[in-house]
Amino acid sequence: MEEFVSFSVADTEKFAETLAERLKNGGYLALFGGMGAGKTTFVRGLVKALCPECLELVHSPTFAIVNEYRGSSIDIFHFDLYRLTDEDDLYSTGFYDYGEQKSLIITEWSELFEDIIPENAIRLKIEHIGENGRRFTVC
Repeated sequence: MEEFVSFSVADTEKFAETLAERLKNGGYLALFGGMGAGKTTFVRGLVKALCPECLELVHSPTFAIVNEYRGSSIDIFHFDLYRLTDEDDLYSTGFYDYGEQKSLIITEWSELFEDIIPENAIRLKIEHIGENGRRFTVC
């Protein structure tokens, strides 16, 4: 387990850049954390490092369910599972089709569907500490 503490957006983006090195060839990143924890801010830093030409597209996929960031060196598929209620909802998003592509899959609210997370996924827990702090724990 590794931990990182952030007290600013710049700190969060710097940590995302560090983790991006492990994800540059694709994979699965499961994000855990409550509302306002900084999940989308972290994803913005990751996209900035891996797919900078897509940076202006990064926003929370809460209503779209999935945002696609198609870059020159990697495609990133950013899911928000918060509004999904069951496996049928997940299936209807086309979620399982995305895994067939060489890409990076990122899921927010992963705690709602822990059984779909691959064994080799990187799990990142984000917690509030104080008013502006965040603790990132990589599992």
